Amino acid sequence: MPRTILHVDMDAFYAAVEVRDRPELRGRPVIVGADPRQGRGRGVVAAASYEARAFGVRSAMPISRAWSLCPHGVYLRPRFARYEEVSRQVFEVLGGYTDRVEPISIDEAFLDLTGCERLVGPGPEAARRIKQEIRRELGLVASVGVAPNKFLAKVASDLEKPDGLTVVPPGGEAAFLAPLPVSRIWGVGPKTAAELRSRGVRTVGDLQRLRPGDLEAWFGEAGRQLWRLARGIDDRPVEPPAEPKSLGAEVTFAEDVSDRQTVRLTLLDLCDRVAARLRRHGVRARGVTLKFRDAQFRTATRSASLEPPTDLAEDLFAAVELLVARVPWPRGGRVRLVGVQAARLVPAAAGWQPGLFEADADRRRRAAQAQDEVRRRFGRQGIVRAALLRRR
Repeated sequence: MPRTILHVDMDAFYAAVEVRDRPELRGRPVIVGADPRQGRGRGVVAAASYEARAFGVRSAMPISRAWSLCPHGVYLRPRFARYEEVSRQVFEVLGGYTDRVEPISIDEAFLDLTGCERLVGPGPEAARRIKQEIRRELGLVASVGVAPNKFLAKVASDLEKPDGLTVVPPGGEAAFLAPLPVSRIWGVGPKTAAELRSRGVRTVGDLQRLRPGDLEAWFGEAGRQLWRLARGIDDRPVEPPAEPKSLGAEVTFAEDVSDRQTVRLTLLDLCDRVAARLRRHGVRARGVTLKFRDAQFRTATRSASLEPPTDLAEDLFAAVELLVARVPWPRGGRVRLVGVQAARLVPAAAGWQPGLFEADADRRRRAAQAQDEVRRRFGRQGIVRAALLRRR
């Protein structure tokens, strides 16, 4: 029985959220990332609207390069908490069609609708409804690929962006792939593509005409996988995510930081973010790890246990402050990156021996949950710790 697999990919997600929240930016080139006028232009582009892409701006491009290509663009700092909030809304839409949803990132996912056709309709019809619902409910645009497997669905969703819908019918896999460049195949990067071109292989159709033994002789075991993908063969299942084993957050400073108070307040903010994610996932942490990188890219980590398990920022930060004292301050006194990771997660409902101050923890947890609700409705800046208002 052929499978019905969808790949849903939000178009220019971060930039699209910014334009939706600020309609006056519609039609303008919007670049989300570091500020090119600060930090000596260090940093990269996190997302670019299609208007910005017309000038050659692309994700992961150095922000200084984006500025040289599009100095008149609108440059915005990322609002990751906001993007996570909207992402949850997108996945709520997807979850209304099937429980077999495999997130790939914050803005894309595979869906397996096999056996659900009587409920949600054939794959192409369900894809149109998903696109319409995302546009109507969230004011955003998605591109969708529909195919018998994950590889083909992913390739299909990329072909007609933005607002695309491409269908690969069962039996049409090889014909669909044949005219595409070999770089469309997973695992074919610039080096492999150049080697294939040197052998006269430029399109997937050229690849399809080769024998598997030829590809194995050139690329070893990877050659057989190329042979299979060139024919649209991909048996991997759509796998819903397992429970997270750890949750973390980190920050790379726009400029290397020597002020200890700035580092301390940044760690407090990271603990706040990690604690909110723990509560959102319904888990608590039995351990916490501090990550510390200096201006010479030397990285140190320190870990501590947490008993009882916690999902509160104050508890995480108290442990992190003790860990900071165990990390030698870098020579030259400049810090490039700090991070906090909560580990050894347990369900929040699991029973354990309550601590001496557990009643106080319950009060603090209720206050934290109230903060979560405010931020859910009004964004992360809807409520801010007083200490962080003074942060540089």
